[in-house]
This record gives sequence, C-alpha cells and structure tokens, in this order.
Amino acid sequence: MTKDKDPAAEPGISMRSVELVVAVLLFTVGAIVIYDSYRLGSKWGSDGPQSGYFPFYIGILICISSVVNFVQAILVKPADSGIFVSWGPLKLVLTVLIPAGIYVLGVKYLGIYVASAVYIAIFMAWLGKYSWLRSIVVGIAVNVSFFLMFEVWFKVPLFKGDFDPLQFLGY
Repeated sequence: MTKDKDPAAEPGISMRSVELVVAVLLFTVGAIVIYDSYRLGSKWGSDGPQSGYFPFYIGILICISSVVNFVQAILVKPADSGIFVSWGPLKLVLTVLIPAGIYVLGVKYLGIYVASAVYIAIFMAWLGKYSWLRSIVVGIAVNVSFFLMFEVWFKVPLFKGDFDPLQFLGY
C-alpha cells in the first residue's frame, strides 16, 4: 500500500512571499497613479476637480492598502503562512501561461491570424501529442476559416500585426 503525500508538506511558494510581492506590486501601481495624477492636476480648481483629482486619492488608497498588507505579511510567522502553490501545479500553470504571453507578443508583430495558427499548432503537438502535420493543418485551417469569416464575409478586419505577413492577400 502506498502512502499519499501530504499536500501541505510539498515544497513551493509560501503564502507570505506571494503577499509581500503582491503588496509591493500594488504599491508600485498606486505610486504610478499618484505620480501621473499629480502631473495631470490633482487639486480642486476654480471650476471643480482637475482631471487627476479622483485618481490621485484612489492611488493613495491603493498605496495605504498595500502598506497594510505588507506589514501584515511581515508580522505573520513564516511557519504559519502555509504554501500558496507547490512547484508541480505552478509548473502546469506556467506551461500554459508563458506560451500565452508569447502568443500576445506574436499577435502584436505577426497579427492574430498567423500567431493563432502557430499557437494552435504548437499546443496541439506539444500538449495534445498530435502529429506535427495534423497540428499545422488544423492551425492553418482554423485561421483560414476565421480569415474568411471576418475579413471576407463580415468585412470586419482584425489586427494584422506590425510586420503584416499577410499583406500579399490585399486585406
């Protein structure tokens, strides 16, 4: 009989670490909002609030909340914080998250059709364990269908990318 591992005993990223990182990131966002709101005008003008008035105070609230969360995370004993995520499930999430981020960059430069065809083909071959030929055919077929539907039939152009590799089609 095999003994199941206790999920709490698995190594991973602690709750405390995540809370500290999120507090710092949110404080940074709040500070950016405060800075830009001040640049736009964060006072009460003769004709009412300036354009940065309300965002300025929202940025202050974000910063205060972040400091409170940071201090609370510091005061928690490391043994009491627990595990936010163990390395195994995090690896599975990153297996999808990192390629999705690369896909977004691909859309920016290659356009939605080419980037989507590549994304579908790679995911079918890599995670779905389909053959490369089948993956490429499906990736291209799906995006040709989308191209015909949006560009030709609905006359709704989708983003072609900075390099526009499909410009030879005249769309």
